[in-house]
Amino acid sequence: MSSDDPIALKIVVGGGFGVGKTTMIGAVSEIKPLSTEETLTSASSGTGTDRLEGIENKATTTVALDFGRITLQKQNMVLLLFGTPGQQRFWFTWDDLSLGAIGAVVLADTRRLLDCFAAVEYFESRDVPFVVAVNEFEADDAYRYSSEEVRDALELKPDVPVLLCDARDPASAKHVLVSLVSYAHSVSLRRAREQAVQAPPPPASPLQYSSDLGATS
Repeated sequence: MSSDDPIALKIVVGGGFGVGKTTMIGAVSEIKPLSTEETLTSASSGTGTDRLEGIENKATTTVALDFGRITLQKQNMVLLLFGTPGQQRFWFTWDDLSLGAIGAVVLADTRRLLDCFAAVEYFESRDVPFVVAVNEFEADDAYRYSSEEVRDALELKPDVPVLLCDARDPASAKHVLVSLVSYAHSVSLRRAREQAVQAPPPPASPLQYSSDLGATS
């Protein structure tokens, strides 16, 4: 590859059921996004298997993944976006979807904030850098959480970015992705510095021993 070729980076978009993952990927993707949405049936939506409080108009759900791509010209990067299914019965796909990802976006719904706990715990336990993006819907009765309220509610570490966004707005969604790339880069540099400090000194070479013996003879 030449130095002009863009760097391809994998990013996961996670979060609870009906939080806006498919919408975000569709909003920013420069290609027709791949979607595996299926119609919600009464067996899932009517018996409590999938909670629809606050999203009663939701008619479809992702059963495998969403995929999209966006090129960041200024950063010379191509972001490959993989959206995870939100329902617990499909969580077995998350390990494969997250393999090789440089970071993740955890989408949080203002109406069901605590539903993103599972995604936060998943990426924390695997040391995957992530940002929390609070998807601010336009519902009149939706409470507008501040970034600090979200941080306190989710017990996030101080360095984890918390952003307010609208998953339907391409510019807003792109800002979240750029922020994630920047944060993942800073985490990578910090971990490299920590490893350098903790690494034991290299063993002395035979040439060094020979030099020491020659100096004392």
